[in-house]
Amino acid sequence: MSSRLVTLLCLCAMFLVSEVQAQSANAAQSQRYSQEGEKALNEGRYAEAAQAYEKLRQLAPNTAEVHARLGLIYFQQGRFEQAVPTLRQAIKLKAAMPNVDLLLAMSLSELGQYREALPALEKGFKRANDSALKRASGLQLERAYTGLQQDDKAVEVALELTRLYPKDPEVLYHSGRLFANYAYLSTVKLADVAPDSLWLHLAAGEANESQGQWDAALRDYREVLSIDPNRPGVHFRIARALLARAQQSTTDTTSEAEALKEFEQELRLDHTNANAAYEAGEINRKSARFDKALELFSMAVKYYPDFEDALVGLGRTLVSLGRPAEALPMLQKAIALNALNEVSWYQLSGAYKSLGNDTERQKALVEFQRLRSQKSQAEDSVNLSRQEVTRQKLDPVPPQQH
Repeated sequence: MSSRLVTLLCLCAMFLVSEVQAQSANAAQSQRYSQEGEKALNEGRYAEAAQAYEKLRQLAPNTAEVHARLGLIYFQQGRFEQAVPTLRQAIKLKAAMPNVDLLLAMSLSELGQYREALPALEKGFKRANDSALKRASGLQLERAYTGLQQDDKAVEVALELTRLYPKDPEVLYHSGRLFANYAYLSTVKLADVAPDSLWLHLAAGEANESQGQWDAALRDYREVLSIDPNRPGVHFRIARALLARAQQSTTDTTSEAEALKEFEQELRLDHTNANAAYEAGEINRKSARFDKALELFSMAVKYYPDFEDALVGLGRTLVSLGRPAEALPMLQKAIALNALNEVSWYQLSGAYKSLGNDTERQKALVEFQRLRSQKSQAEDSVNLSRQEVTRQKLDPVPPQQH
């Protein structure tokens, strides 16, 4: 628990001392224990804080604030079985203390007593204005819903937490686990209610593809087509699996040609599939079939105007066809969409070179070299994500720069 949340769940120290002194005949001793406990708590020395407040509780057993503070310390120590009765006593003595009911609910959640914890957690997550308190109650609410097998509600909380705390590692970790589990449970249910459906084969194919099990993925995707030969998107997935398999093999000489046929079949079923048009265009470009590549890249950009890689592919194809002036706006738009892509800058330098504009060519090359030598954080995040299309890359041996 953060120090900010500790502060929120604690009561004013001066008020606590005055309350204890009012009940205790030994005011000096009470004040000493209170001050020692506060200092230890603020410094994170929870064992010492617990000892001080346990002595203070003996002197003032009817002071709600002492029980509340001691319950907080037990919570911080992970001593939830002791925190629960201590916090219950605090609430019994003074029900109106802020956030103590939420701390009790968090302790109950840690003990797996989710049903009892749920009302206060729901209330805390909904109404808390402080960011730390909202985050803590939300994480425990996720846990409670999951424990009660209310997975849809747990997912709703996880979505809200990731919206509120998009860069919080703990939130992202728990949300990722929850989403993965929810997806797994949905697939299990799908297998139960429709074991021979195209949807189960489609889900299995995507799962195998994500794990690099290309042959298994291909079998499942082809099962989908045996059930529904005109199912959109499946030929595209087959082609992507074929390309991925070819990239991992030094002896596979046929998968790329098969993939091209699958992309073309996808386009016959859905001519607006920009991803399929782009992939087919890229295969043709690499094989120096520039006229066909131009047609396909143009189709991709027509249906997806902000398709960065298609714009780069179209631009470099136009340069190869001796039409660099037409390539410029394509490459410039790609850079406007993503100025961190070194490939775009390199291709732009090539277009300027073909136009004889050495000043702009040099500017583009400088930016290309800067990006090439400095791996950006934005590129790292892209590389960590699953790619739906083949990214544009530099040629294996770039042309000599003069």
